[in-house]
Amino acid sequence: MTGATGLLGSYLLRDLVLNGESVAVLTRRSRRQSPQSRIESMVSGWEAEAGRMLRRPVVFDGDITLPRCGLDDDAIGWIRLNCDTLLNNAASLTFDGNAPEQEPWRSNVDGIRNLLDVADRASVSHVHHVSTAYVCGLRSGVIREDESGEPEAFANDYERSKALGERLIREAKHLESSTIYRPSIIVGDSDTGFTSTYHGFFAALRLAHTLVRCVPLGATSSESLLEFLGIRPHWHKNFVPVDWVARTIGTLLRHHGARGRTFHVTHPDPVPMSLVGSVIQEAVERLSETAPGNDPQGRSESWFAANLRSELDVYTKYFRDDPVFDRSNVLALLGTDDVPLIDRASLLRMSEYAITNGFRSVPSHMAATRPRNPAGACEPVGRET
Repeated sequence: MTGATGLLGSYLLRDLVLNGESVAVLTRRSRRQSPQSRIESMVSGWEAEAGRMLRRPVVFDGDITLPRCGLDDDAIGWIRLNCDTLLNNAASLTFDGNAPEQEPWRSNVDGIRNLLDVADRASVSHVHHVSTAYVCGLRSGVIREDESGEPEAFANDYERSKALGERLIREAKHLESSTIYRPSIIVGDSDTGFTSTYHGFFAALRLAHTLVRCVPLGATSSESLLEFLGIRPHWHKNFVPVDWVARTIGTLLRHHGARGRTFHVTHPDPVPMSLVGSVIQEAVERLSETAPGNDPQGRSESWFAANLRSELDVYTKYFRDDPVFDRSNVLALLGTDDVPLIDRASLLRMSEYAITNGFRSVPSHMAATRPRNPAGACEPVGRET
């Protein structure tokens, strides 16, 4: 498994370990921790929550952007003897890449080539790959799960790189099966609101949280801000809670009939942008520090929107109206539609977690812990590994 220390990856690994699966993970060292200590701190937290001993994953120190993922012959030999399936969840979430040697191309394309090379060397014949529903690019209408081919246009390099990564996996001749999972926009935990990464909805929330400190309370409205950003209130975005995405992928991973198919891990009820805008407005007015009513610089709603728009320029196409994601394959194999509701209450819960936790990354085993620290500095878009 790759990408175990990202938001979705931590939930995937947690569910696999709690289910008693034997797992090996490829993990990079961080600035402060070795790969082994990063994984151990996660598993020990889950163990404390579960109240029982959990099997530890085998941990390899590696990086998908390196040739052979940084693995030596002994490591590849061990994988050959003990593994027949690769679950790839590592990816770069960078939206724009100026050169092939930069992100997101390094992780989402070259990283796939490196992983496929390791799979070939280690005789791993089944690949399960976490992609994105937005490989459909700028297409509209109904997007079928089993459609082949790439769109003529993409909103950003992230979408383009993920589509190219999918193609590399499908064209790998040494694989017996390649199973693709396409989540839409992953948000926080449906119960606790927990998140450890702040993209999409949280990027807009974070910027509003920062800028509202300069605008008197009540000087902004969600309707006018959406208009300033070029977003139509009736447009919809497809949000899915991370715990449900992990549970769904874990179930399909164990389902032999899922092999070789593509699944939209998406929500049947997308959220209107009018609700997203009003939730962000309510959250920052209630939870963020706002400017006094007698702001000497006279910064207003138009100032707020202009700054928000410049900061969110990379997300302009990202906040477009979503197409309809067909979910036939998911429903046929799961036999039920248990997606938690994404509504005002759940989005406010996630917003509260993010703001009161200072938009900081914390281990997933802290999901049940109520954050206490005030909000802090912004964090750039990066890799989930």
